Amino acid sequence: MDELRGPYADIETAGLRVRIDRSWHVASLRSFRPNEPFAAEFLAWSGTALPAPQKAVAPQWPAVLSTFILAWRSPSETWALSMDLPSFNSLKARVSEFAQGCCVDQTGGLWVLKATGARVVDLLLRVGALASVPSTAAAHVSRIAEVPVMTLCVNPGETLLIVERAHAEHLLNWIRATAADFEPAA
Repeated sequence: MDELRGPYADIETAGLRVRIDRSWHVASLRSFRPNEPFAAEFLAWSGTALPAPQKAVAPQWPAVLSTFILAWRSPSETWALSMDLPSFNSLKARVSEFAQGCCVDQTGGLWVLKATGARVVDLLLRVGALASVPSTAAAHVSRIAEVPVMTLCVNPGETLLIVERAHAEHLLNWIRATAADFEPAA
């Protein structure tokens, strides 16, 4: 993978690391109602229910559908993230056969930032609000740096921020300026 430089370079300071994680593929499962056929078909096919409101799950699916995260986006939309392209393509193909709903590949339009370290909560509180700080197994959509961002956590100590590509540089600039405040005084 090419190293990202300039405004897209990794941000690293005392207790915080933020980087663009380009290995994620993102799809929007949308245009369904939670208690109608789409949710039932998804459950029957995958063995996993769509996540409850403001929840994120990393289901333990068979190898053909490995490394997925499902994150609630709204009552009629769930985001599916995967690092495995064959599994991601299998999901898209299978969902296209469902009676209702659809799967829209958002990989080119949404970027995933991975934030780790003891200062992640401090960062999110400074550039967002309490609503942007996810607990484990949670997904929140809120405004961070004045733009809509989904934050989610399925692995303790790791927060994913999903932002529209057009807003990524703006968000990273806010994070970079805030992270500079975390540097120890010289």
